Amino acid sequence: MDFADLHIHSHYSRATSKDMDLRHLAEGAKTKGLTILGTGDFTHPQWLKELKMQLKEAGEGIYEHGGIKWILQAEISLIYTKGGKGRRVHHLILAPSFEVVDQINAWLDKKGRRDYDGRPIFGFSSEELVESMMGISKDIMIIPAHAWTPWFSIFGSKSGFDSVEECFGDKSKFIFALETGLSSDPLMNWRVSSLDNYTLVSNSDPHSPYPWRLGREANAFTLKKTDYNHLIEAIKTKRGFEFTIEVPPEYGKYHIDGHRLCNFSTEPSKRNGDRCPKCQRQLTIGVLARVEELADRPDGFIPKEAVPFKSLLPLAELIAAATGYGVASKKAMELYSQLITRFGNEFSILLEAGERELAKTIPENLARLIIKNRQGKIKIEPGYDGVYGKPVLNSGKESTLGEFVR
Repeated sequence: MDFADLHIHSHYSRATSKDMDLRHLAEGAKTKGLTILGTGDFTHPQWLKELKMQLKEAGEGIYEHGGIKWILQAEISLIYTKGGKGRRVHHLILAPSFEVVDQINAWLDKKGRRDYDGRPIFGFSSEELVESMMGISKDIMIIPAHAWTPWFSIFGSKSGFDSVEECFGDKSKFIFALETGLSSDPLMNWRVSSLDNYTLVSNSDPHSPYPWRLGREANAFTLKKTDYNHLIEAIKTKRGFEFTIEVPPEYGKYHIDGHRLCNFSTEPSKRNGDRCPKCQRQLTIGVLARVEELADRPDGFIPKEAVPFKSLLPLAELIAAATGYGVASKKAMELYSQLITRFGNEFSILLEAGERELAKTIPENLARLIIKNRQGKIKIEPGYDGVYGKPVLNSGKESTLGEFVR
């Protein structure tokens, strides 16, 4: 089985780690259990130069470096006006070859600059993007990125649309998939019947290669052949698409409504107006509220032929919650490394390792927490307005080493 994270960035994107290079990404992917990565940022001239120098062809439209297979991938931001409203939509682009990437970049050069950021901004519409990409190659795949995020997405509360068709017009026929984003999961998306024709993919969109970022969301495929065409076909048809890995949507930074500066958050059903009761500024309306606006099905509805999903917090987050150490602290990483040494990679630990086997390496209560994570039994204090959600243990209190790991 191949685990793929198809939306990442390079160290040329804003607010990313200097370690977002091929070497560190490959190392992080192997530790996580990923076998396929998107390259990120092929629109950036310097990063593209690095990709062409370091990646080796490993099949049709797939490349190899550091023991990991790579798919050519980028994200672009479109800011434009449609229907009398300002729109800000991010798009994931997958390409079958460097030749096609060069044609994409040549077309983008007619529209603006690509050299200032790994995720460049342009002023043309989503519809024009699809039309032009299909004119270059029908093998290009365009996926609306983190589809529900308030600020920059197809359905976002700040500038989004109410349907795929409203965004892409008659070019919707070339859209086959949507990226759920951290703050929503398939169960939420399944409530909107108009999305049934689109495959839901999950990617981590990381800005660092560390295990609590890279691969926190991913896609599991059983491919007849590991190459670009078979991967794209699996996304389009759902055949060979086994499941997605999702963080609990409450963990995402925009799950419920809130105002970060006032430390105020609220479930949509409890919201009294759209303004913060502490300062009267506009609340950031979260993903849950936006899904409720568009939903025409009850909670828990599962469409036929839906790709299943598994809800998992990253292992480093579990260790931090259980011990009180920071995710990047030396002591937390020692526990993490012990588990990786024993079980090989993080997905093996989160998805397969038995409690008894885990307890031979780590304290029993932490082993029990890993199993609870697999069963979806960890409560999350929901994220809002750019603040990540937090695991909550022991009667609503975040656990510390003394009260959880004994």
